[in-house]
Amino acid sequence: MSEPSNVFQQKGQHIKTGNLTFLTTQVTQWKQLTKIIQPLLPQPEQWQVVCYQHGILIITGENQAMISQLSYLQSHYVAQLAQLEGLKELRKIQVRLRNKILAPREPSPPSKPLSSETQEQLRSAAEYVSDPKLSQALLRLASNKK
Repeated sequence: MSEPSNVFQQKGQHIKTGNLTFLTTQVTQWKQLTKIIQPLLPQPEQWQVVCYQHGILIITGENQAMISQLSYLQSHYVAQLAQLEGLKELRKIQVRLRNKILAPREPSPPSKPLSSETQEQLRSAAEYVSDPKLSQALLRLASNKK
């Protein structure tokens, strides 16, 4: 078996792995690799390469069903991806679940106080409702209490 090589490291160049420049370069190259393999993997997932070393490609996805599908059909995808330049030594794909990153929500604008007419209608509706919890909720709403 041949010695695994780092496909992103240029021949004859030795770089410290703790070097920020090296790590930045690795991340950039993994992003490029992500763009190359994305259309070849199960859709409609947004796959992301997080590492490729020693013939092992580690990718993440947000959908557990897509991750399971890729894991189940790994040998098919390994054969398909190994045909790409730079992935000739690919022998295994590891797939991990990635947490969804939710965009921060905008704070809601302060609510306007209810008009006295609306408050009276809510109190009136509370009298006609037979469900005690709903009646209490309507009365709370009418009094503008949270």
